[in-house]
Amino acid sequence: MIPVRGYAGAKVAVLGLGRSGLATARALVAGGAEALLWDDSPEARAKAEAEGFSLTDLGKHGAFDGVAALITSPGIPHLYPSPHKLIARAMEAGVPVDNDIGLFFRSFATQDWDGFDVAPKVVAVTGSNGKSTTTALITHILAEAGREVQMAGNIGRGVLDIDPAGDGGVVVLELSSYQTELARALTPDVAVFTNLSPDHLDRHGGMGGYFAAKRRLFAEGGPDRAVVGVDEGEGVFLANQLAGAAGDDRVIRISSGQKLEGFGWSVFARKGFLAEWRKGRQVAAIDLREVAGLPGAHNHQNACAAYAACRTLGLSPREIEGALRTFSGLPHRSQLVAERGGVKFVNDSKATNVDSAAKALQAFGRIRWIAGGMGKEGGIAGVQPFLGSVVKAYLIGHSARDFALQLGETPHEICETMERAVARAAAEAESGDVVLLAPAAASFDQYPNFEKRGEDFTARVKALPPV
Repeated sequence: MIPVRGYAGAKVAVLGLGRSGLATARALVAGGAEALLWDDSPEARAKAEAEGFSLTDLGKHGAFDGVAALITSPGIPHLYPSPHKLIARAMEAGVPVDNDIGLFFRSFATQDWDGFDVAPKVVAVTGSNGKSTTTALITHILAEAGREVQMAGNIGRGVLDIDPAGDGGVVVLELSSYQTELARALTPDVAVFTNLSPDHLDRHGGMGGYFAAKRRLFAEGGPDRAVVGVDEGEGVFLANQLAGAAGDDRVIRISSGQKLEGFGWSVFARKGFLAEWRKGRQVAAIDLREVAGLPGAHNHQNACAAYAACRTLGLSPREIEGALRTFSGLPHRSQLVAERGGVKFVNDSKATNVDSAAKALQAFGRIRWIAGGMGKEGGIAGVQPFLGSVVKAYLIGHSARDFALQLGETPHEICETMERAVARAAAEAESGDVVLLAPAAASFDQYPNFEKRGEDFTARVKALPPV
């Protein structure tokens, strides 16, 4: 646990009692604060009481009197599309609103560090797609190199639930836009921006607000090193804003597909090969084509980001290359779950938007594509340029018929359920085909989350009769 500093003897309200909220309450109490807990859900309140916490109805008159801060969970809106009524009330009362990420950055460093040979570091990863894989990959590389490392944030444990860092320890954080937009302290040593594509636009008031939330990780914190994906205009802009000149090696530009040779430091992947360039010359190269846990150009971008971050922490190209080859990937992200009769079954349930689904479609050859669910604005029109590898689509969920109308001449079948889609795709697949679950849609029409959807796909595949 990271005890929260700066609130000893003060009243601090906590709104939202999920994983991060309860971890925040524990850390506040450990730091000497009085935590006032509330959640709109009776079930969440009961769970908090079962842990021994008392509750304070923050909706009552005068509830924010004498409160030093309100700490809110990331899923609760504070501005767009409209602020939660209790957050609005706190702001009207002049109570500072923060989240657990802000508390972490103000509390992580301690006087114990004065006795360390190497000060601990924080690597923070944000972006639209690939941030979970990049975060896990950085953690894996550091662990393989024998470094003390912990993973937290939007993946793994809550940030305040991790252990205090030891001598030379590294904490790798995955941070969503929900987390970066509100944190009052953001001071990572290394900050990573993977890419940007439209998502969560209602929460951020449009694409500009979404990018602004991501950009805060760099603009507010001033990291020693910034690793920036430049395959979209926003990344190019961000790198330009952060760098003093083209040769400024505090900014490491990364790309999947572009050659980046004219900068102080860059890492890029082309045709399956990762290259590191510094001051106008190539210093390292890695063949990514046979790295099973990182298939496709989008994962090669993740490899570039992780490679760059780990190089800033002093690891050698040889150490990183060896660790890349032992990375097995994350569940529900281009995860190979079975191979039968020469047919591979890949679970990419995390591909909940068009951009991530398009990247998955570019990662494989002959694809039997399972797609559908709770479609987002625009449906799947954005994947049309990438349908050339799709032998047939098997459509499920609420948006199955809408998606069918956007597939043009691509063969398709409306299956409605995962069970039927897997059975039909498996029955028609030939050796060399990939049965790919990349829904391009949210899961909430049939599943509570994308993890349950991916687990159902995996279970259906494993239940198929032997070939």
